[in-house]
Parts: sequence; structure tokens; C-alpha cells
Amino acid sequence: MIRHLVLFKLDEGVSRDEPRVAAAAAAFMKLGGQVPEVEFWECAWNITDRPIAYDFAINSAVPDRDALQRYLDHPDHQAAVAQWREFATWVIADYEF
Repeated sequence: MIRHLVLFKLDEGVSRDEPRVAAAAAAFMKLGGQVPEVEFWECAWNITDRPIAYDFAINSAVPDRDALQRYLDHPDHQAAVAQWREFATWVIADYEF
């Protein structure tokens, strides 16, 4: 199995209450059910206000590297990522477990 973790940081001056941000979060919240390769999916907004904290997190799992690539290439994933590119940066970790 491969764990795929993503942490998003909203750009300065961007609020999670903005319609475009809410739409992007909603796109990711339903993404796990749209991509067959995904075996585990959860995502949520950060609940703390620590300065080093990121704002939104995705924790997911796929069976193998090929499945990870299919997930990354999936049109629904690409559409969701395109939304986030407008107002956030992120870090990713993919590891086998």
C-alpha cells in the first residue's frame, strides 16, 4: 500500500470562507469516491491556529505505485488540483506501508 499525504497552505489573504476555496475543498472531499484506485480517503480543514500549521489535509491510500499514478492522472484529480493552484501551495509525501 502507498499512503498519499497532502497538506495545503492558503496563500496570504485567502480565507477558507471564500466561495472558490469552499468549492475546491468540496471537490477534494468527494474525490475519494470518484477514483477507483483509492482504497482509503479522508480530508479536512485544520482545527488549530498554530503559525506553522497547514490549512487543509488529505490522507489517502492506494494499492501500489501504478495505482498512485492513475489517481494522479485521473481527470477529477487534475480538475481539483487546478482549483487549488489558484490560491494555495502544498507539500506531499508518498510512502509505502
